[in-house]
Amino acid sequence: MEAADEFVKYRSPLVSRYASKEMAYNFSDRKKFTTWRKLWIYLAKAEKALGLPITDAQILELESHAEDIDFAMAAEEERKLRHDVMAHVHTFAHCCPTAAPIIHLGATSCYVGDNTVMIILYMDLPLLSFPQLARVIDRLANFAEKYADLPTLGFTHYQPAQLTTVGKRACLWLQDLAMDMRNLQRARDDLRFRGVKGTTGTQASFLQLFQGTMIRCELDRMVTEMAGFKKAYLVTGQTYSRKVDIDSLSNLASLGATVHKICTDIRLLANLKEIEEPFEKEQIGSSAMPYKRNPMRAERCCSLARHLVALLSDPLQTASVQWLERTLDDSANRRISLPESFLTADIILSTLQNITEGLVVYPKVIERHIRHELPFMATENIIMAMVKAGGNRQDCHEKIRVLSQQAAAVVKQEGGDNDLLARVQADPYFTPILGQLDALLDPKTFIGRAPQQVARFLSEEVRPLLEPYKAKMDVKIELEL
Repeated sequence: MEAADEFVKYRSPLVSRYASKEMAYNFSDRKKFTTWRKLWIYLAKAEKALGLPITDAQILELESHAEDIDFAMAAEEERKLRHDVMAHVHTFAHCCPTAAPIIHLGATSCYVGDNTVMIILYMDLPLLSFPQLARVIDRLANFAEKYADLPTLGFTHYQPAQLTTVGKRACLWLQDLAMDMRNLQRARDDLRFRGVKGTTGTQASFLQLFQGTMIRCELDRMVTEMAGFKKAYLVTGQTYSRKVDIDSLSNLASLGATVHKICTDIRLLANLKEIEEPFEKEQIGSSAMPYKRNPMRAERCCSLARHLVALLSDPLQTASVQWLERTLDDSANRRISLPESFLTADIILSTLQNITEGLVVYPKVIERHIRHELPFMATENIIMAMVKAGGNRQDCHEKIRVLSQQAAAVVKQEGGDNDLLARVQADPYFTPILGQLDALLDPKTFIGRAPQQVARFLSEEVRPLLEPYKAKMDVKIELEL
């Protein structure tokens, strides 16, 4: 194919524009079909060990050609046969003439198809995705620790609420990511091998091969162990239950929801100019407005996270319509939904890692926003101080109410600053507590136990979760934009 040919047909942007080389390879044809060949070799070795007339020379021939796949020949065979597995059986047999009679012996297509998915999801993907998620958690944990006691305006309903801290808010993001990590680990640990079960899961073909002996159970166990699994599903139809795909993809969709929430928060804070994602020296925010610094990384995460969440509907519907022992209407769907889910998760994690490695905080802007709202929040403190100084609560409450309404009118109707504090200082009624006003309005007296909550959460829940990934924590992401 000429180089220009790639520009005249659709290419998935998940691979051509966003995904890491490692994740793209994990769902490549080479990875898939070399894994098929490994599975055929495992099967032949186990069948030989259990007494079938298979020679060492045949096994050696299979092993020596496990990687050299003639993709053009396989494509031509599939055009003729309309069957991808048999096309690759013929292609493998062509370069292994001595071993040709024993390739795929007794197996059904799902032996290689389903088990390959299990190997990719169970054995290989965690090596890519888990350390990546751990690095995101690590970067955010460092951020939370650094800003554990920096007061910031909290929001409920996106309206100013009581103060929190920048670090405490980051812990809300971290808690969701930690839940995702634990859920993904649990789903990985629950996965089993489909194993060697035959066309309807009864192992009938292998029972016939071994002339009715119970040795067929050993075959399943041996191949399962060769593939690196501790357990296989005890019962299957022609396929493993498609609810397994729901379990895997639902946890990825949940991660998508987490990332969307985090990046939406970052976008809102960027609008307030309190926090920014990294912005390159020569990066352009807008073609029309040169001053803009758009949060494009966070926007990308939100955009792709929506796709990841939406993909969950595929395995849900697929599992619901699997007739009896299986029907083939799962195949085309899974070719798309499984790789796209993991590719999309990979992209949003790498992008989020890049964001969290360069988050910029603007304390002076945060402080200004606090000053605009804190006088209103401090009214109860002012009332209590006046009561302690001998004042009447009801009288003080009415004074504060009137002054607060006047200050609010300045803010809302005139566009001015909140001048409640100046009004309090100018009213002789409050003379007994004027010396206390600075202390009463210290933002750090409004953040409760937020710093202590951050410290405990990081030490008890976050750092232990990262311990298995310490050796892979130093990898940095240079984002291709």
